[in-house]
Amino acid sequence: MRLRKLAVMAVLSMAMAVVGQARAEEVSHVYQGRTLVAELTLAEGKVLQDGVILMVHGTLAHKDMEIMKSLREALGDRGHSTLAINLSLGLSNRHGMYDCATPHRHKHTEALTDIGAWLTWLHEQKVDSVTLMGHSRGGNQVAWYAFEKDAPLVKSLVLLAPMTWTPGRDAKAYKERYGVDLKTVMRPAERLVGVGRGHEMLEGIDFLNCPKATVAAGALVDYYIVDQRRDTPALLGGIYRPILVIAGSNDTVFPDLPEKVAAREHKHVTLRVIEGADHFFQDLFVEDVADAVVEFLAKTAKAAAK
Repeated sequence: MRLRKLAVMAVLSMAMAVVGQARAEEVSHVYQGRTLVAELTLAEGKVLQDGVILMVHGTLAHKDMEIMKSLREALGDRGHSTLAINLSLGLSNRHGMYDCATPHRHKHTEALTDIGAWLTWLHEQKVDSVTLMGHSRGGNQVAWYAFEKDAPLVKSLVLLAPMTWTPGRDAKAYKERYGVDLKTVMRPAERLVGVGRGHEMLEGIDFLNCPKATVAAGALVDYYIVDQRRDTPALLGGIYRPILVIAGSNDTVFPDLPEKVAAREHKHVTLRVIEGADHFFQDLFVEDVADAVVEFLAKTAKAAAK
């Protein structure tokens, strides 16, 4: 345990070695037998203990995808440090996009464990202020974590084009993409889960963005099960932290997000729609996102100080 802690601190010290300029380094730690990795970017003149934005990517993606990389750079330029994590997705030391050919044992809900592990790590580094930020599916996973866990370390949330859900949407999209009835795919998986055999692998399954994949029955059920918590706007009322939801007006992935958030009228939720932006806020739209985040965090800090 002591050797592991020394190794973590050694990696962290490299990220803090240069004072007076932004510095980015990969950090890692071992949790439940897996090595988790993340990119720590310290803003100019800042140390980790000043606070950090913990960033979670979307479906089968990673910390260095364009939106994650561009956003942490933009936030760093504005004085905010970030910790962009790679969800393990059941693997150790995972980097890059998840290879569809790799058997899928990961679950949507396992992201909550990874988020909690990194928050524990930050607590061990004497950090006492964290903003949780998630994009797309990661936005739902961040919100789900905050809905389920009252973590004192978490002071606010930023949900960037977070996932929405309505009954029947998955089945319709699945049919359109793969030409297969989702119910026929789910039935054998649900039977296996029901008798405690969710670990068994099913071959030739169209799964998420991966055609003809090898998927554990439990993973298939976890990603496609009917669960209202997969609709991010439905979670917002049960999260007792300031929340910023950022949507793109041209988002075709979750086009109902602004309407769903606005309809709930939660006082602790701020909705910002960026005109012309799509689901990934490409090019200069990421600067608009960063400006919105900085403005929100400044208001949140001011309100907390009163």
